[in-house]
Amino acid sequence: MAASFLISSYANLPLIPPYLQPGDQEFTYGANFASGGAGALDEINQGMVVNLNTQLRYFKKVEKQLRQKLGDEESKKLLLDSVYFISIGSNYYISPLFRNYSMFYSLKQYLDMVMGNLTVVIEEIYQKGGRKFGFVNMGPLGCIPAMEAIKLQQGSSDECLEEATVLVKLHDTVLPEVLQGLESKLKGFKYSIFDFYTPAKERMDDPSKYGFKEAKKACCGSGPYRALYSCGGMRGTTEYELCSNANEYLFFDPFHPTERAYQQLAELIWSGTHNVIKPYNLKQLLEHSEEEIPCNQFEYLPYTLNN
Repeated sequence: MAASFLISSYANLPLIPPYLQPGDQEFTYGANFASGGAGALDEINQGMVVNLNTQLRYFKKVEKQLRQKLGDEESKKLLLDSVYFISIGSNYYISPLFRNYSMFYSLKQYLDMVMGNLTVVIEEIYQKGGRKFGFVNMGPLGCIPAMEAIKLQQGSSDECLEEATVLVKLHDTVLPEVLQGLESKLKGFKYSIFDFYTPAKERMDDPSKYGFKEAKKACCGSGPYRALYSCGGMRGTTEYELCSNANEYLFFDPFHPTERAYQQLAELIWSGTHNVIKPYNLKQLLEHSEEEIPCNQFEYLPYTLNN
């Protein structure tokens, strides 16, 4: 997700630039290791992205720099108070559909690999002092515009691509169980997990309720539903369609929501109620002290559009 800019603004932090951006960086306000197209498995988009294990190595370099700059005690406190926001996953569930990884792994084996790698990274960050983690569950990947291309090839008239939906629902069932296990195993480990699936699907099913006019077709792309990832000349395509007003669309391209959609979802991540994010929202997690935040304090509050 385009989380760095949106969540930085909610937390009143300066924009956190990409870690690999040239120039000196302070890192006292945070670090951004995100890489578009990355996954928890090294095989996903290999050579084109910064995978999760490499991002972990970059984090360790930052941790060392902070200790050298701030000293052990101050850097320890900074790492302890920080929130480690991890929004990664869709690419290692979309890629098997296009690249036939399922030939080599069963669904359970594949999911075990993903969760195993993710768990290792979380535990490594914990060993360096990290205690507060934010996660985003998988959205309805089987229903995004990009899946229309596969459905047309298959001759399917279903609303969503079943193969993708099965993978997503398995992930969204297992990840909370993994995090609960880590919470019982690692002293002081706290987490927040956002139910991306439900609010995204609600906007797909009833776009006008949330201020959108189009939820099936992408703003930019080519072919039916603009489901081909050709926006801006991607994949060597020189011709593509671009809508006149992206704010009217839920999806900007076949894979990614528009800025307006991200803004709505980021607001829920930051201050949403227990029906979409738990056991804490990101704001509460950032402010978390040794006292527990009782889950029964949450009440349902309907989402209000910001015009």
